[in-house]
Amino acid sequence: MTVTIDTLNARGLLTRLDIHFARAMARIGAEARDEVLLAAALTSQQVASGHICLDLARLVATPALHDEEGQLVAEHPWPALAPWLEALRSSPLVGASAADTPLVLDAAGRLYLRRYWEHEAQLAQTLRARAQQVEAPLDAAWLRAALDRLFPGNGGRDGSEPDWQRIAALLAVQRRLCVISGGPGTGKTFTVVKILALLLEAAMQTGGRLPRITLVAPTGKAAARLAESIRKAKSTLACTASVRAAIPENAATIHRCLGSVAGSSTNFRHHAGNPLVTDVVLVDEASMVDLALMSRLVAAVPPGAPLILLGDQDQLASVEAGAVLGDICNAGAPRSYSHEWVRHVAQLSGDRLPESADAPPTTGIWDCIVQLTHSYRYGAHSGISKLARAINGGNVDEALALLESDEFPDLARLEPVPGGGLGPALRRAALRGFGGYLKTAEPLAQLCALEQFRILCAHRRGPTGVEDVNQQIEQALADADLIRLTSDTYVGRPVMVTRNDYQLELFNGDVGIVAEDPERSGGRVVLFHGSEDSVRRLSPSRLPPHETVYAMSVHKSQGSEFDEVAVVLPEQASPVLSRELLYTAVTRARDRVTIQGTGAMIAHAIAHRVERASGLRDRLWT
Repeated sequence: MTVTIDTLNARGLLTRLDIHFARAMARIGAEARDEVLLAAALTSQQVASGHICLDLARLVATPALHDEEGQLVAEHPWPALAPWLEALRSSPLVGASAADTPLVLDAAGRLYLRRYWEHEAQLAQTLRARAQQVEAPLDAAWLRAALDRLFPGNGGRDGSEPDWQRIAALLAVQRRLCVISGGPGTGKTFTVVKILALLLEAAMQTGGRLPRITLVAPTGKAAARLAESIRKAKSTLACTASVRAAIPENAATIHRCLGSVAGSSTNFRHHAGNPLVTDVVLVDEASMVDLALMSRLVAAVPPGAPLILLGDQDQLASVEAGAVLGDICNAGAPRSYSHEWVRHVAQLSGDRLPESADAPPTTGIWDCIVQLTHSYRYGAHSGISKLARAINGGNVDEALALLESDEFPDLARLEPVPGGGLGPALRRAALRGFGGYLKTAEPLAQLCALEQFRILCAHRRGPTGVEDVNQQIEQALADADLIRLTSDTYVGRPVMVTRNDYQLELFNGDVGIVAEDPERSGGRVVLFHGSEDSVRRLSPSRLPPHETVYAMSVHKSQGSEFDEVAVVLPEQASPVLSRELLYTAVTRARDRVTIQGTGAMIAHAIAHRVERASGLRDRLWT
């Protein structure tokens, strides 16, 4: 049975927006064919699900369609591919790149909303152009000496692989595009601080003015964390005081940097026609940046300003459409570099890069990417490190064996309880993990103690979701007489801001604690981290939207670190349960990870990769 938009709407697989979009397109284009309207509605639905486009070939290859509860809707539900593509090509709604139509069908059979096709094409074109641009060569002897000073020794590595941090710095001063990917603890921020110092020293060495450096991140929390990390790391640099002082400490959200017009998320003051006033742009947590925002940001960077993207290609992609960093890095593909870049690195760094016999002889995007691989956070025998590698490599047997082994005290697996929720062992872990901060009186110490433990959930709702788990933890803490649930402002309640407030300088993801007001009997304040180990106190009534945060979603945890993490997996397979989600959750922990979930759900997560439909990878790498 071939499904229609009415069939999918009745089963809840298309939203009202998807249906209205398809029918509006039908009216505009005088298009009545069911297969064209179905493709239009599905394209809208795919974008809302994080895809850039509708990949018709992949969709048609799906043998059966199930609803969100796993019930079979139809077998072989889609039209045959060839006549479906022909119907789309003949539709007035669909055109090629130069046509002025609301939908675009490319040669590979991918159907786009036009604005997403334009974002993808523009971003790919700009990145490819940047990849070809090489800065004026610096004095080789000076550059080698500067690299030796900033990157002495082997940085704790065993010498079996290149010093990728040093190579990343060399790349950043040579190219207009530099992409640095690496997991937690691989020293991304540490490397970037040295890169900024090197860029400043290079300007001084050539007698030019100091470059204006712009630091941005996708969220306010990520921007604040980047600024704090740079502030701490630059004090350890082997450079002059003047260089150290010139390294910026202020970071902004991408939206704020671009200058959102009247609060819009799509209209900005800065764009290709009015670029940013800067000489270097560094983007942290680039894996969280969606296609539309990345396209707008890259377009606003002056052509002569180096662009540095920093992130983890293996983490969860952005909430909005696209897996941009993964596409840029060609995640999962073997790495090889051009002969020219291999020789250049060997001359200035002494390292040998992976090279293939058919590597292109000219420079390109393959030479603009560095993957940091050595973790300075975990020891050689860390169970967390081994588990993260097994998850990333798709090795289910190894991951399950690690979790069941007594050899790694930093790993544990707990069976879920029937009906979902927290099992007894996880309740005890929550009492222990949160009891520390609840028993601490000094405000700064209390805020720091809260970061020792967190529960991460795959879902927001349901018996294993954030909302239910938070309620269960509250009740367990109340039963243990650690909190008193008298109101929403009970003493000890941890809260997470869910919307940016630039006036208060509170950002989505910031975490605080409700405490007694020392200046008003019975009053309440909310404690937040301030600058340089200070504490901010705000009235609960002034807070932007917020929620309780004993437990949080894995998506919300990106960029955060905790001493111990407990991961709660759902009882049944779910579209959000993926390798990237489990990897992101596990690598939030410094010292210990506990996973509550069946072996089958862990295996499902590791085997299921998030594959967002996109043409960006093909545009960059083919």
